[in-house]
Amino acid sequence: MTDFAATKAMFHLPGGVIYLDGNSLGPLPLAAPARVGAMMQQEWGDMLITAWNKAGWMDQPRRLGDRIGRLIGAEPGSVVLGDTLSIKVYQALASALEMRPDRPVILSDSGNFPSDLYMAEGLIRSLGRGHELRVVAPEDLADAVDDSVAALLVTEVDYRTGRRHDLADLTARTHRAGALAIWDLAHSAGALPVAVAEEGADFAVGCTYKYLNSGPGGPAFIYVAPRHADHVRPALSGWLGHEAPFAFDPAYRPAPGVERMRVGTPPILQLAALEAALDIWDGVDMDALRRASLALTDRFIAGVEAACPALTLVTPRDHAQRGSQVSFRHPDGYAIMQALIARGLIGDFRAPDILRFGFTPLYIDAGDVDRAVAVLAEVMEQRLWDRLEYRERRRVT
Repeated sequence: MTDFAATKAMFHLPGGVIYLDGNSLGPLPLAAPARVGAMMQQEWGDMLITAWNKAGWMDQPRRLGDRIGRLIGAEPGSVVLGDTLSIKVYQALASALEMRPDRPVILSDSGNFPSDLYMAEGLIRSLGRGHELRVVAPEDLADAVDDSVAALLVTEVDYRTGRRHDLADLTARTHRAGALAIWDLAHSAGALPVAVAEEGADFAVGCTYKYLNSGPGGPAFIYVAPRHADHVRPALSGWLGHEAPFAFDPAYRPAPGVERMRVGTPPILQLAALEAALDIWDGVDMDALRRASLALTDRFIAGVEAACPALTLVTPRDHAQRGSQVSFRHPDGYAIMQALIARGLIGDFRAPDILRFGFTPLYIDAGDVDRAVAVLAEVMEQRLWDRLEYRERRRVT
């Protein structure tokens, strides 16, 4: 059984703040500043460029990839870190389309994160081969898989509503249709148990700065099923994905396995912060995490619905269909969220009208939930959000 009171003590949580936005940016692990500082002083500072060998910098993307692999149910050696999530989406999708050259359709849903769709649109334009991005409603996705589909590109947990797709079922349907399944785990990795190997995903991608707490701009990861890893050809054939980067060959030869999905120089400072965060995750049982998450979200839903009838729940009540966030809808959602933040309850807003709250048992407990409900009830009952200062839109919402 994971001791979540102990994990909570491992984070810097500012006094007077209830932080329900770890699904967008995780808080600072207390060990991260010392770990990053040691890397800067003892590795970068003292070892200089020799740290690529002496401190194992070059191996970090694979070594930390295996630690994330445990959290998503991946085989050892099938996950590598680096670059951004959008880059990893592009790599996975380009590889999948090349593996199904006779099929024109990329299938996704309207609950997918827009950047994933943008990357698909850009890839289609670059290829110029008549591919089509077909976007359907989330509930229609299963029935939309047919023999025209080359790749399914889906975010497992909807970033706005918290609705969770059935990864195993959709992957199986995709495979029966002869297509490949690409899963974006940005709101899954560290939020709930994932089993990419057992459930047959072909590719999976995700970021590390949300539930995994690597800090703003933390590197992304990509999973390639071992059955594909030595055959896929990365569209972004960077020098660190080369079989022998320091041979400096003029022609590209892909590295074996998932290493070929590396592109540029790894972000060593961010990887040091991620390493400190993963030290916390190494002691977390994912099934216990899931039970705690569902208990917290159930508690929040019940409390808000009892105290704030003007808010409309958009997150599924069914546990099997729920991620680790709760979203409510209100026409003045942006102003309401600003009023909450001003009172120390930090969530976020997603257009057009969604108030979004993330629940991470590593540092959120029942007391935090009850205090959050009380703040939200006060803001709604007294219309404290109805001020000009809360309606002015900022660049980040």
